[in-house]
Amino acid sequence: MSLFPSARDYAGLRTSWRTDMLAGVTVGIVALPLALAFGVTSGLGAAAGLITAIVAGIVAGVFGGSNLQVSGPTGAMTVVLVPVVAHFGANGVLVVGLLAGLALVGASIAKLGRYVAFIPWPVVEGFTVGIAVIIFLQQVPAALGVPKPVGTNTVAVAVQALAYRGGHNWTSLLVTVLVAVIMIALPRLHRSLPASLLAVVSAAIVAEAAHLSVSRIGVIPSSLPIPHVPSLHLSDLGTLLPSVFAITALAAIESLLSAKVGDGMADGPEHDPDRELFGQGLANIAVALFGGMPATGAIARTAVNARAGARTRVAAITHGVVLLFVVLLLARAVKVIPLAALSGVLIVTAVRMVEFGSVVRLLRSTRRDALVMVATAFATIAFDLVVAVEIGIVLASLLALRAVANAASFEQEPIDHIDIDAAAEHELLHEHIVTYRLDGALFFGATERFLMELAGVADVQVVILRLGRLQVLDATGAQALGDIVTHLHHRGITVLLCSVRPHHLRLMDGVGTLDALAHEHHLLPTIDEALAHAREHVAGRLPGSVLGSYQA
Repeated sequence: MSLFPSARDYAGLRTSWRTDMLAGVTVGIVALPLALAFGVTSGLGAAAGLITAIVAGIVAGVFGGSNLQVSGPTGAMTVVLVPVVAHFGANGVLVVGLLAGLALVGASIAKLGRYVAFIPWPVVEGFTVGIAVIIFLQQVPAALGVPKPVGTNTVAVAVQALAYRGGHNWTSLLVTVLVAVIMIALPRLHRSLPASLLAVVSAAIVAEAAHLSVSRIGVIPSSLPIPHVPSLHLSDLGTLLPSVFAITALAAIESLLSAKVGDGMADGPEHDPDRELFGQGLANIAVALFGGMPATGAIARTAVNARAGARTRVAAITHGVVLLFVVLLLARAVKVIPLAALSGVLIVTAVRMVEFGSVVRLLRSTRRDALVMVATAFATIAFDLVVAVEIGIVLASLLALRAVANAASFEQEPIDHIDIDAAAEHELLHEHIVTYRLDGALFFGATERFLMELAGVADVQVVILRLGRLQVLDATGAQALGDIVTHLHHRGITVLLCSVRPHHLRLMDGVGTLDALAHEHHLLPTIDEALAHAREHVAGRLPGSVLGSYQA
């Protein structure tokens, strides 16, 4: 599928354009306070948040792979950007955003979008919880009206703000509480009311009318800046690469998850993950040129867009145009908004990010999934999002491998499970012949149990290993199989393999497992032939039996 826009992107627009434009206006109203708040929280300022929402909203809307996705600044991205701003400054953020955009374009060309679907649900929930906690804690200094303490660890900064010796500005805290109360109460009166915008406007009016002593957003530009390429020194590239990787990974993960959420909320074509990465890459390149902060698909705004009835990407583009008019016409009004009001918006947003029902269901599901979610959440708070996702995925993979290994069966198979007549069964029980059926997987995570199981056989002359139901076999498992064959032979026990699958047979031949067998005739296609061969050994009718020289 092409990565570039086509007429298919606007199929049905003739009948849906009014709904699309109304949805875009609705999302723009919702996005305005969030864009201002995320810009301030990142350390780049409210103007950067608005620029990002405008440019990313329009560019990703045109080039992205989802008809419903709305892109812009997000809480998760601000969590990553705070330390980047602290270490590299505003220009460093522009460079990192530009390089991340190029990396996303490269990922789309390499068709890596589909692999995000392999991220386990507990990992997604875990870093969402961690992000919410960090966003909440980031608002503590502004809510208390104290200078933001120096540092990049969110928990430490919040604790220092709480312990600030200069005293707290309780007026700021009251403004924060006012905004939070309005945002919670208004949807109960009418769900369609733009609660966050009305809360911020109310706080600004109260602050101006009462001449409250609280910090304000301040002057923002009344037009978009002229695009320019940020300066990059090659000597700084090495120190910037970890941040580039973090932003690239987060932009890919959050955007594709958001697009997937949008798919589930409306009837229409599913998003193209590779094209979505392409659109997000171009959006981040454009945002960096205009002086904004890195952007991703925004789950909350995408959900609002879908609920408002959007059908085509015209809605997302309209949302960007609405915000552009705010910059052009309302810049003077925006400057009086109290910073504490934006803190209130983000505190409520952080709480709403967490789907408590999903968290509870995960905690009640299995200890393995609960552990992955909790570990990812703690890693997000203690380290950063990319490290947290890495820890979550590695932990989930190890626990999944352990579960698969534990599910593997190496139990001795009773004779009565084998299709032979009663007389033959009675005879085998007294002839020291045992059969083992290997089910499930024999790989590096399961070989220890396999070795312990078979190494303990006693009072046996022939062991038959039935491998027909073995689903997974890797090189370690095949090597372990060869080791146990050799070990049992040294104890005078003949090992017969039967019902080996062709692709497993090739692997066993490649790693030398078959070389451990005493003779090529010890590899048999069916259990009936294996039993007949085993009885020949026990009866001493073949020179290669345990009574002979192991040459048959």
